[in-house]
Amino acid sequence: MKISANDVKVGNVISHDNKYLVVLKTMHTQPGKGGAYIQLETKDIKTGTKINHRFRSSEDVERVRLDQQRYQFLYEEGNFLILMDQENFEQKSIDKALVGDQLPFLEESMEITLEMYNNEALLAYLPSSAEVTIKECEPVVKGQTSASSYKPAILENGARIMVPPFINMGDRVIVDIKELKYLERAK
Repeated sequence: MKISANDVKVGNVISHDNKYLVVLKTMHTQPGKGGAYIQLETKDIKTGTKINHRFRSSEDVERVRLDQQRYQFLYEEGNFLILMDQENFEQKSIDKALVGDQLPFLEESMEITLEMYNNEALLAYLPSSAEVTIKECEPVVKGQTSASSYKPAILENGARIMVPPFINMGDRVIVDIKELKYLERAK
């Protein structure tokens, strides 16, 4: 679907030069000389390469409308993840690269949302947060305030995050998967 370059928003997927690009940042510029233009910072979905594009304000771009489907993660097979459609129980394999930095948080039977175009998976999303155990962290130092300081910690899945000083080894915490950030202690 063609839309004006002025209407492109962060998070949109566009098709340009036979590539599917996710828009990361938009900037409208009105130079002193010449016409206004839109600068888009994009990321190629296949390769992960960041690319900047300029479009005249009057130009149209091809916005890709993606279908969202939910799958259940079954197992890993080489560089692929095997998923199952929860409605018709068909299996689908996707490249691990679609999950990216979130891969350590992937657990058996976790629900994954795929964004698809022409039955091809372009983006994969895990749930927004996960409950994990702290495997390693420094001990508490007396006198440290919990408000301003954080200490490094390694989770059971190997991911590294910063946690407040009152968190100890073996504690269960809730982590924002996308930002790799401590949210709260698990209850």
